[in-house]
Amino acid sequence: MRIVAIDTSTDWCSVALWSGEEGAALERRADRHHAELALPMLRRLLATVGAGMSAVDAVAFGAGPGSFTGLRIACGIAQGLAMAGGLPVIGISTLEAMAEESGALRVVVCLDARMQEVYYACLERAAGEWHPSVGARCIAPAAAPVPPGAGWVGCGGGFSAYGDALEHVGARVLPNVHPTAAAVARLAAPRLSRGEGVDAALAAPVYLRDKVALTVEERLAR
Repeated sequence: MRIVAIDTSTDWCSVALWSGEEGAALERRADRHHAELALPMLRRLLATVGAGMSAVDAVAFGAGPGSFTGLRIACGIAQGLAMAGGLPVIGISTLEAMAEESGALRVVVCLDARMQEVYYACLERAAGEWHPSVGARCIAPAAAPVPPGAGWVGCGGGFSAYGDALEHVGARVLPNVHPTAAAVARLAAPRLSRGEGVDAALAAPVYLRDKVALTVEERLAR
């Protein structure tokens, strides 16, 4: 099964093509230019490996949580590609993708959600898939639950932004780990094989929080 994947949930823009046990990917820091970069990067990747969308069986995208605008961009591109080709779509948690990218088995994932909050989860890998020990949530860093047991590593921009407030978590932090389209594709493959893909019209981002900014009064209070 050939899967095209897109992730634009963070400062990074990445695309990937996954086929069985092999994959190819491109990524770059995008600042706020994800919408301009993602499709040209995907075209370049497909040209590099000598494949076209006609050879693709499904589309996966980083569904969130993450940047509100970035999530909408990835979802919209995935929907457009899937509708054009009559392909199934699957959204993959960006927190799971970051855990997958870390290479560890017990991972505290933490993305900066702005407004003095983080997107947070504690995930363990078993039988080839990620399972929550602490479910995904948007929370103040100091209130983040401590994962059960030992041997946890931490990854994500939340640790860079709020390291002192997250010390109580007790995780050994891995620097420079972020969600990637390659990880999204790897996680999507078994789920698509089980028939978990949906029609493009049903694809949607996962925000965890509806609010995108503090009010003036809230900013002054903080």
